[in-house]
Amino acid sequence: MNPFTVMLGITLGSLVSIAFSLGGVLFVFWFLSDESPRFDTEMPELLRSTAIFFCLAAIAAAGFIGTLKKKRWRHVCLSLLWVGLVSTGWYYWPS
Repeated sequence: MNPFTVMLGITLGSLVSIAFSLGGVLFVFWFLSDESPRFDTEMPELLRSTAIFFCLAAIAAAGFIGTLKKKRWRHVCLSLLWVGLVSTGWYYWPS
């Protein structure tokens, strides 16, 4: 296994953990939405963030599998992953 594959695996693990954590917070906010109206105002942004990181994790997983199996389409997945990571950084960068 080459070092790039290891770095891709670490990136995949990080994205999955972020997506899973955001999904857990989303579930808790949904469960407690009757308790406080503030949870309702946070839900759209939390849902958007969860979707972003789940999509990035799926793209990273496809790229990781493609890299392990040395498939020709892995470069498309890795390019999409780079575009997604840069776009996500741009989206969350403070203005």
